[in-house]
Amino acid sequence: MGTPLMPYAVSAANSRGRRFHEPLPAYRSEFQRDRDRIVHSTAFRRLEYKTQVFVNHEGDHFRTRLTHSLEVAQIARGMARELGLNEDLTEAISLAHDLGHTPFGHAGQDALNERMAGFGGFEHNLQSLRIVDALEQHYASFDGLNLCFETREGILKHCPAETAARLGDLGERFLRHAQPSLEAQICNLADEVAYNNHDIDDGLRSGLLSLGQLEEVSLFERNRALVRNAHGAAEGQRLIHETVRRMINALVCDLVETTKSNIARCAPRTLDDVRQAGALVDFSGEMRDAQREMKQFLRKNLYQHHEVLRMTLKARRIVGDLFSAFIDDPRMLPPAYRSDSEQPRRVADYIAGMTDRYAMKEHRRLFAVGEI
Repeated sequence: MGTPLMPYAVSAANSRGRRFHEPLPAYRSEFQRDRDRIVHSTAFRRLEYKTQVFVNHEGDHFRTRLTHSLEVAQIARGMARELGLNEDLTEAISLAHDLGHTPFGHAGQDALNERMAGFGGFEHNLQSLRIVDALEQHYASFDGLNLCFETREGILKHCPAETAARLGDLGERFLRHAQPSLEAQICNLADEVAYNNHDIDDGLRSGLLSLGQLEEVSLFERNRALVRNAHGAAEGQRLIHETVRRMINALVCDLVETTKSNIARCAPRTLDDVRQAGALVDFSGEMRDAQREMKQFLRKNLYQHHEVLRMTLKARRIVGDLFSAFIDDPRMLPPAYRSDSEQPRRVADYIAGMTDRYAMKEHRRLFAVGEI
C-alpha cells in the first residue's frame, strides 16, 4: 500500500481523465501509465542529446535535457511524498516538462521563435504539449500519447491568453488566473532548484566559473562553509559536490516547510480549492531572495560568458539557416513534415525535434562545401 493521498491531491477519483477513452490499465495507476508512455516516447529518448547549457559534444559529463529531467523528477517526487501528493503524476510531469525543447537550449528556442514570429511564434512548453497531444504517433486509435488532463496541465506552465483561448479546458486556468494542481506547482519549482544548482556544478566543471567567483553567492558560500567545518580536507570535485548537494537540500527543505505552512493557512479541502487559491508551493522570502541572487550570478557569469555566447551565436545561426532553407524549399524535408496548410509549423516541429548533433549534421549537409 502506498502513502495515503491528501484529499486535495490529484487522484483517480478527481482526475478529468483522458481525451480518448481507454480501458483501465492493469497493475498500475493511470498516472503510472502516463509516466511509462512518456519514458517510451521518441521525444524523451532525444533528450539525451539535447543541451542544458553546454552543447552536447563538448563533454560527456555535462548535463543534458535527459539527465536534467531525471534530476527534476527525483527532487519533485520526494517533495510530493512528504506533502501527501500524487508521486506518479509528479514524476510524469517532471519527465515530460522539457520534451519540446529545441536543440541548443534557449539559444535554439529564441532563434526558432524569431523565425516563427509571423506564424504564431514558438515556445517550448506549448511544443511539449503538442508533442504529447499530436506529434508522437505510436497508437492505432489516436495521435499523441493520450495523457491524463492533469499531466497535460502540468506540462503547460506558461500560456498567453490568446493561445489559452484556443486550448479549451486546458487553457481555462490561464484565462481565470487559477492555479494548477500542487503536483504541477512542485514540478515547476523543482525544475528551478535543479537547473540553478546543476548549472553551477557544470559551470565549475567546465572551468567557466571559479570557486572564487562564487564567494559572492550567499547560498553557495554559506553551504561551502558548512562543508569546510565538517570536512576540512575536502577539495576539488568533492568540495563542489558536497556544497551543491547541501544547497539543494536547503532549498528543498525550505520549499517543503513553506508549502506546508501555506497549505495550513489556506486549508484546502479539495483539488478545486487548490485551483482557486494562490500559489501554495513556494519558497520563504529569504530563500526566494537567495535564489534570485544565484540566478543573477549565473546570468552574468555563465550564460553571458564569452565561450557560452560564442556557442549561442553558432546555435542561433544553425537554427536560423535550417529554418530558411526548409521554408524556401520544403522538398528538402522528410515527407512527413511537408504540409500545404501549415508548412512553417511543420518546419518548426522538425527543427525542434532535432538533437544538437543532428542539427549540426543537417547544417553541414546543406551548407558545407563537399558535404552530401
